[in-house]
Amino acid sequence: MSGTTGTEDGSTTGSTGRGDEGTGEPQSDGRARRRDVPTATYRLQVSADFSLDDAAAVAGYLADLGVSHAYASPLLRSASGSTHGYDTVDHAHIDESRGGQAGFDRLVAALHEHGLGLVLDLVPNHMGVADPAEAPWWWDVLQHGRDSAHAAAFDIDWEFGDGRVRIPVLGSADDVEKLELVDGELRYYDNRFPIAPGTEEGTPQEVHDRQHYELVDWRRADRDLNYRRFFAINTLAGLRAEDPEVFRATHDLVLRLVEDGAVDGLRIDHPDGLADPKGYLDRLAEASGGRWTVVEKILEPGEDLPESWATAGTTGYDALAEVDDVLVDPAGEAALTALDTELSGRPVDYAELVRACKREVTDGILGSEVARLVRVIGELGGAGIAAVDTGTQEEALAELLASFPVYRTYLPDGREHLDATVAAVRERRPDLTAALDALHPVLSQAGTEAATRFEQTSGPVMAKGVEDSAYYRWARFVALNEVGGDPARFGVTVDEFHEAQRRRVERKPESMTALTTHDTKRSEDVRARLAVLAELPTEWAQLVRELLDRHPLGDPPMAHLVWQNLVGAWPLSRERAHGYAEKAAREAGTSTTWTDVDEEFEARLHALVDAAFDDARTNAAIERFVARIAPSGRSNSLSQKLLQLTMPGVPDVYQGTELWDLSLVDPDNRRPVDYALRRRLLAQLEAGEVPTVDETGAAKLLVVSRTLRARREHPEWFAGYEPVTATGSAAGHVVAYDRGSGEQGGAVTVATRLPVGLAGAGGWGDTALPLPNGSWQDLLTGGRYVSDAAGLPLAPVLERLPVALLVRN
Repeated sequence: MSGTTGTEDGSTTGSTGRGDEGTGEPQSDGRARRRDVPTATYRLQVSADFSLDDAAAVAGYLADLGVSHAYASPLLRSASGSTHGYDTVDHAHIDESRGGQAGFDRLVAALHEHGLGLVLDLVPNHMGVADPAEAPWWWDVLQHGRDSAHAAAFDIDWEFGDGRVRIPVLGSADDVEKLELVDGELRYYDNRFPIAPGTEEGTPQEVHDRQHYELVDWRRADRDLNYRRFFAINTLAGLRAEDPEVFRATHDLVLRLVEDGAVDGLRIDHPDGLADPKGYLDRLAEASGGRWTVVEKILEPGEDLPESWATAGTTGYDALAEVDDVLVDPAGEAALTALDTELSGRPVDYAELVRACKREVTDGILGSEVARLVRVIGELGGAGIAAVDTGTQEEALAELLASFPVYRTYLPDGREHLDATVAAVRERRPDLTAALDALHPVLSQAGTEAATRFEQTSGPVMAKGVEDSAYYRWARFVALNEVGGDPARFGVTVDEFHEAQRRRVERKPESMTALTTHDTKRSEDVRARLAVLAELPTEWAQLVRELLDRHPLGDPPMAHLVWQNLVGAWPLSRERAHGYAEKAAREAGTSTTWTDVDEEFEARLHALVDAAFDDARTNAAIERFVARIAPSGRSNSLSQKLLQLTMPGVPDVYQGTELWDLSLVDPDNRRPVDYALRRRLLAQLEAGEVPTVDETGAAKLLVVSRTLRARREHPEWFAGYEPVTATGSAAGHVVAYDRGSGEQGGAVTVATRLPVGLAGAGGWGDTALPLPNGSWQDLLTGGRYVSDAAGLPLAPVLERLPVALLVRN
């Protein structure tokens, strides 16, 4: 790609076009054609504001960047106003607000023109039902009840609730008096509901009483619902994808797009919600011809995907944690723990915090799912179950769910987690021994409704209890509070990182890797900057104490969390800062909640945020500290990115993150991307000048584009994995590995870690990499270096950038 120039639309002058599909052979300009397994993907969040035509317009830019596939968010028809597409209402159509089928066809044509393929995000577990009139299947079920042709598609307990679907939409029980009959429908304000044939006569309340659904107070959602939801979202109703007819109907369009060559790979959302993930993936692989498929499965540290699953791997949260952790300085743990203890008023037992948060979930927002599990088990009968009263059964189940160490089992896979959890709860709660003895064999029987529902419930309990609660309550070091990570594990050694990569090569070499997603709590560059705090824990603690003295908050850990995120994302707009702080506090649920807002506390919280902008002393302190850590944060960002792009797997670049992206949790991470700027910067890089590591982010764009192109054009350079262990005084500050296989070797990744400590020690000094003798070239800077008997000195290699990607010259 050297010497090519970017055109106005982001395409590359001299491109030969699409070429033959699927061969994997390079075109005349070195660009690989579409292939079965992507070399790299680029995630696009398609919405009404960034349509399919907008996505088509950046196809040339994506090709120039170096990816092989665009990776689109869900595109099937979704709820009106949806910004994400995970609330599909009709699986038979491409969403019209995003551009419809015609827009989709134009996107595919544009991708193919530039030799790119398409990976599509698919949502098999649930359907959007916020507006029943938009969801034909749901409308039909509400109108005809168990006689509906689609009744079996939804996971509804018809025996509970007098055979009526309970819909938690009323402001209070008395609001049933506010129902109206309009145009042959029941209306509650703007909410529309169907009327069953022959039930139209009488008052709105009388008509309501004859329906196959019951509109209830929204507060009853925690205990009295009789349909499975996605997590605790009442407007997302669970689908029974295990039913072959439901699978066929919900996948027909997508599978036709696969067969027609429009879709080359699939990303499966939330497989943990499915009754039978293995069966689902087997059916999908058969129907799709074995297309490359990854699953949004969150693995706990040390956990592996079941080997029997027909999938290339996960969407990359496990890789994210591995990369983040190796760049964190374990030496900072003691000081940051001491600060957290000081602010919390006691040492925080994270494991107990997680268990307590998960119990709040089982006893609160997911109480309906737990209650249904109790009903299922009670229906089984048997002497053991019958001997335990329902309340004790529910308490035992809640304790098991709250103590489960992974998201779920897939019996018989993962049986050891169930056994260990039963033993742990029995030890902690001997009063539940009889219930546990009765439940254990029931929950161990693979494929039974009781065991399956327990599996489908443990995942949401983990997600809501940990990701959306504990992560917001424990503010010791929020760089580690990330989906798929373990905040209690304060960094890993370089050797541990290498071992994880060896396992990747052996087990799932085509799994996706990621650093930022639409679900991450903060972007990769925010985490990279915050990682610097582990190298400067004393300075950070001093600043935090000063800020808390000037701007006290009744919830010091929450204040600490907010200050960390403000520093991590600085500079950011006041609006973004307020939005984050409010969401974080309500998710934590310690001083205010979504359903019970403490206005006095939130006013103080917003005043704290305002102080960062309006209090001159505070603003100056933040500016000084950010200036202190930002250069090291950028070094970490470049190291993070190079590691992720070159480690075993298929790397994904989340939209916009090829430049610095200091985003916080959604919706902050779904802001518009300036592609015109990225095109200009990429075109400038083609002139061959190596950018400085500055605020423009051009250095990151250089790393991303040069590395992605190398992966696309020379896959043989990235076929294996061999650690390269540095020698010398600063050996602990480098992560290096050779991605080649056998004697031939391949691309050698070199990434700086712990940059503050490196600078404090005086730089690289005599540090060298023991590479084979001869000439080496850095694909990033173009620099050429010689390795001899003493190795390859790192000081000249990393003089301009903190990272390098070396190949034999």
